[in-house]
Amino acid sequence: HVQLVESGGGSVQRGGSLRLSCSVSGDTVTKYCLGWFRQTPGKEREGIAALNGGGGSIVYANSVKGRFTVSRDNAKNALHLQMDNLESDDTAMYYCAAGRPGFGHWGQGTQVTVS
Repeated sequence: HVQLVESGGGSVQRGGSLRLSCSVSGDTVTKYCLGWFRQTPGKEREGIAALNGGGGSIVYANSVKGRFTVSRDNAKNALHLQMDNLESDDTAMYYCAAGRPGFGHWGQGTQVTVS
């Protein structure tokens, strides 16, 4: 049973940086497509970055392109999201997800607040 646990959220000022991590257990990350999503109350969930199982294909939402970087640590079975130049609109609950295909496994989320 695949389990995902996010960490690294918090409060930061505009222009600052945060690095989110997603620890995966129960299976090997290289078998899955992995992604980061975010959601704020009253809004639809937004996919912001995705990485295929082979690691060779990465896509970003336009809203974060150039500011966020997704990476995978195969040795630690983890996924990371480096977020730079944060803006107020980046305030949200951030989730990591895994699937093959389709994101069927989700973490509990970590809150990011930019003020």
